Amino acid sequence: MTSHISVSACVTTVNGSVTPTSLPVTTTEWLTDYTDIVSKFSLRSADTPDDDMCYIVAGRPDTIQECKFNAQTQTFVIIHGWTVTGMFESWVPKLVSALYERVPNANVIVVDWLTRANQHYSTSAAYTKLAGRDVAKFVTWIQKELQLPWDKIHLLGYSLGAHVAGIAGYLTDHKISRITGLDPAGPTFEHAEDQNTLSRDDAQFVDVLHTNTRGSPGRSIGIQKPVGHIDIYPNGGAFQPGCDIQNTLKGIALEGLKGLQNMDQLVKCSHERSIHLFIDSLLNTQQQSMAYRCNSRESFNKGLCLSCRKNRCNKIGYNINKVRTARSAMMYLKTREKMPYKGKHRGKCCLLLHFGDDF
Repeated sequence: MTSHISVSACVTTVNGSVTPTSLPVTTTEWLTDYTDIVSKFSLRSADTPDDDMCYIVAGRPDTIQECKFNAQTQTFVIIHGWTVTGMFESWVPKLVSALYERVPNANVIVVDWLTRANQHYSTSAAYTKLAGRDVAKFVTWIQKELQLPWDKIHLLGYSLGAHVAGIAGYLTDHKISRITGLDPAGPTFEHAEDQNTLSRDDAQFVDVLHTNTRGSPGRSIGIQKPVGHIDIYPNGGAFQPGCDIQNTLKGIALEGLKGLQNMDQLVKCSHERSIHLFIDSLLNTQQQSMAYRCNSRESFNKGLCLSCRKNRCNKIGYNINKVRTARSAMMYLKTREKMPYKGKHRGKCCLLLHFGDDF
């Protein structure tokens, strides 16, 4: 399939900022040039979810065999976000483990674009185009090499990684089955064009969890506008229960010296909740959280939207029903402050307990 696309490069200006420029390309020949791939692709295992034991390298089929990639099953591709430390965050092995617990014979690939994600935020945000191009090349190569069914490929991107996933989906020569955006980053993306961000056109189905949208548009940590087929705003999306300073400091204190390494949770707690809600959907299959379609957060808080008629409610996370409508469906729910996050309901999709009730 030949398509008119733009492959972006980065030009460093005098003041050190990075500005993406478009290189018009009218064929997909660039997809088979693997020499400029900087990102690394590790096939992690259920036994060692926190270690990169085996890398699959685009253009080298032998690495597929060495890493024991299973071509008959589901493939998950996890894409991290911006990092201050230049290291993987603690949620990565937790998500890897949860995916393997749910789909034991799956392939769980972790994308390492740490060298580009560990820059000044605006620089890393511009680098999402190059990281997305790397992912597009890798996914297209391994799909063709093994004739993988496209409907078995699922990208999961957190923060800036959600936009990397979107750009990858935009650039592949065939639509990826599913992209899950875990609180996609807001700054520099809130008002950007669709091809530069995660959007509903990037996969057959795009579902998004928005958990840290507090602040004015463009200044909130998480993107506020709907960018998927289904956009879910837990607790209104602005801020998550249990993420206030008092609760976060208490959790850090209980961890002792190890807790000091998690001081960044004071800032990231709500942002990262998107990941833990997805993990919850993988592990707690008997306690699935439900979201409800509503015109606004205010209407939902008044209890006006708690109906399941005509696809007006849906599971969140892994088990979501892939409903595609003409416009993005905005959905809301209230959760507990810790896993399992599901709140109880009275009756059949009728009344959601208020947040202060006894769950």
